[in-house]
Amino acid sequence: MTTGMRMTWVLDGRGWATCTVEDHHAKAELSVSYITNAPEDLLTAVARLLTGEVETRAQFEAEPTAYRWIFYRQADDVWIRLLELGDGRAPDNKGTEIWSGRLGIDALGRAVIRCFDEVARTYGESGYRGTWGERFPRIELEALRRLWRAHRSGGT
Repeated sequence: MTTGMRMTWVLDGRGWATCTVEDHHAKAELSVSYITNAPEDLLTAVARLLTGEVETRAQFEAEPTAYRWIFYRQADDVWIRLLELGDGRAPDNKGTEIWSGRLGIDALGRAVIRCFDEVARTYGESGYRGTWGERFPRIELEALRRLWRAHRSGGT
């Protein structure tokens, strides 16, 4: 099982960010455009896992490249596949796997929450909006945090 997954989100300029996901085995860097709700979609996908869904997805667009996160949950373990696709409308089998890992749902929730907490600390919500071009995903982050805490206390 993967341990120590780390995720970062760095704003690169108006409407662009670099998302990095890594563990002790591999690292992937994704270029992300604001043309879709990438941060909100990722936070929501992980929240859905915490509510018991067994498969969720999120997709980041990089015009024209796309990065597709595929999450499979079994009990408290989550297998993550990260695919790079030349076109975001392409099926999974047309993508190239650029990172994968298996970790506990608790560790996944913690890594994603820490990532976006760091984004808020680094840029502030107004600075984020000014650079990214859209609001900071506070609602989705707090929803994920509530579900993660409930899960940790045995509520889900």
